[in-house]
Amino acid sequence: MLCLRFFRKLAAAFLLLLAVTVSAQAQTGVAPGTPPLLRELLLRTDTTRYALSRHTVLVQGEPSLYFYYRQDDETAELLIYPQVWRPRTPLRLRRTADFVLLDSLTAVGDQYYRTKIRFKDLTAARFLQLTFTQAADSAGQPPLVQTVPLLPVTRTTLEFKPNDTELFVGEEKVFDLTSNNPKNIRVSGEWTKGQDIDYRISQEKGQLRLRVLPNVLGARTLTVRPQTERPFLVENGRRISYALAPLRQDFTVKASRLRFLSVDKKEITLDDVSRRKGVEIILDNGRTFDLKRTYRIEDQEEAGGALIAELFTRQYLTNDRVLCWLRVYNTHRQTDSYLYIKENDLAKYITNFNISPKTSISTVQVRHRGGDWSSSLAVNPGETVDVRLEGESLQKARFHFEDLAVIPSDSSVRTEAQVVYRVQVPLTIDKRRITIFNAGQPTGYALTVKEFQRPHPLDFVAVNFGEGPRVINRLNGPVLYSRVISDVVFSFNPTGIDTDQQLYGKQYLSFDIRTQNAKGELIEMRTVDNVVVCPGDNSVRAAFYQDKQCQVGNISLNNLLNSRKTYDLDDWSTIIITVKHKQDQYQEAGFSQKLELVLKRRIKFDIDVSFPGGLLTKYKGEPSYTSFGGISLAMLGQLSFYHPEKINRLRPYKIGAGFVALNAFDLSKNGGNRDLGVVILGSVYPTRREAKLTFPLYLGGGYLLSKGKPFFLLGPGIGVRL
Repeated sequence: MLCLRFFRKLAAAFLLLLAVTVSAQAQTGVAPGTPPLLRELLLRTDTTRYALSRHTVLVQGEPSLYFYYRQDDETAELLIYPQVWRPRTPLRLRRTADFVLLDSLTAVGDQYYRTKIRFKDLTAARFLQLTFTQAADSAGQPPLVQTVPLLPVTRTTLEFKPNDTELFVGEEKVFDLTSNNPKNIRVSGEWTKGQDIDYRISQEKGQLRLRVLPNVLGARTLTVRPQTERPFLVENGRRISYALAPLRQDFTVKASRLRFLSVDKKEITLDDVSRRKGVEIILDNGRTFDLKRTYRIEDQEEAGGALIAELFTRQYLTNDRVLCWLRVYNTHRQTDSYLYIKENDLAKYITNFNISPKTSISTVQVRHRGGDWSSSLAVNPGETVDVRLEGESLQKARFHFEDLAVIPSDSSVRTEAQVVYRVQVPLTIDKRRITIFNAGQPTGYALTVKEFQRPHPLDFVAVNFGEGPRVINRLNGPVLYSRVISDVVFSFNPTGIDTDQQLYGKQYLSFDIRTQNAKGELIEMRTVDNVVVCPGDNSVRAAFYQDKQCQVGNISLNNLLNSRKTYDLDDWSTIIITVKHKQDQYQEAGFSQKLELVLKRRIKFDIDVSFPGGLLTKYKGEPSYTSFGGISLAMLGQLSFYHPEKINRLRPYKIGAGFVALNAFDLSKNGGNRDLGVVILGSVYPTRREAKLTFPLYLGGGYLLSKGKPFFLLGPGIGVRL
């Protein structure tokens, strides 16, 4: 027994000596017959120094310089000792994509070269090596090249400490794995096969996961044999290994629970196609599925449930899912219950999705800002409205409105029976109908585009009666005009209707015209209907307002009057014109403006007959007035003066010239006081209109024709108003 052990130790020592000899011969990495370039190579990390002569290991039969690293971008210092020192031909280190040369290769005395490099992603790097070259020199030394393979090794740990050791047959469970270097753990997309508990290791967002799938009931031990990407050294550095220590964990495996299988389609439409041909779906792999087999789907776990659908498995997919045909026969909502996938009336799995009838619309309603819901589907350009669709299976529908933008809103509603959208109609929309689509197909409903038809304030209407155009809604109250009105002309400003922010559309107006004399008696009455004023070219909708009814040019009042024109009206006649919107053309109250033009006069000339009585006269050359005379007769051409701020109201004084028959009705014996004179008189009259009998006062002077002398007179008179 002792001889056998001694023999084994002797054989091991011989093999070790042989490996070191081969390593020393091969570490130069030069072609046969070529002298070696390096005598020694030292690679130093922050803690350890590795020598080519001592720290090599065979990798696929080739000796490689190994070194331990802790991070993927490890920095190392290289000390290169050449076999023969050639000062004229220095060593060169070839650059590769596996490292970055931080310092140039620098000679230290005549002993060695020194440089510093930083590796790139050591865990993923393959066939890592350093290649040194030295050119031929003038002494006849040949060019030399030597490649030193590198083997980065690392110490990797892996721990498995589950919180729950209870598993269920056929149910996949995921655990976290802890490692000091997760990138170095080899993951696999394939499950193990034929074990009591199958497993696979995956990595998700930098976290290692262990996925287990039990197959046999009872107390079972899971044995995980992890592999690494980068090896580590075993047997005191004589051999490399990729296999970490096995992870063992005891589990209690119980009978299977119903596992939930997710479906790629959550909305299925019940129609002839889905009922007869079926819908193609992708389902999670249930592990116990048999291909080319039909499974029953019911809405209860117990046997005898209503048939909701049938599932036919077609083929497995690479992402651990199954491609299936689904034929549906009844409606179902996810909120009602789960769906059970059964085999021979025994529930195997659960799933859930909606099965609803084909989308149908029964009514469409529109609500304008500040209004109520209406069945009228007319909308206006630039308007934002709410559209409500009512029907069946609307929640899964994909509605969109032709050329309209849907605005997200807190008031939006989406249920199976009703959906509400807030949409904005573009100002420049050029269509009369806006079709409502569902998944690209017309629904048969459409919004109609109707131009705005709202009453605009009448500031776009101007009137000219001799003082230039004036905006009609700025003429408040009667307008007193002191000259002859040759005509009353109405003009329109189409550019004053629509603006960039507000659209009003066509304006439908009517003109009610009345003329009356100074006493208020009607002379003529006319009404002009259907005056249509269209917005001008400044409106974005101008092209859509074009109509033969649009008013072109001005409206002349004299062209409308028949009996008496404006220039033939008497003093203090009144022209009353009422401009208003036609109420039957609008859904809201329009505007109305009344224009009242009064032919104002400052003075009035008239022939007046009065009966002055009790006049006091004074003749030229006489020292005093005569006694009160009798009743006289005066016929005067008088000027009356109108009040400047009142309509047809005279001031209380007049000035006139004419004849006065003094004491014309004096029948006494001394009637010789009667005489006829030419006079200029000023009179003061009462201003009360209701008085029929008035008593004016006269003051003036004249010339007596009989006596041939001037005279002055003062006294009252009697006036009768008929």
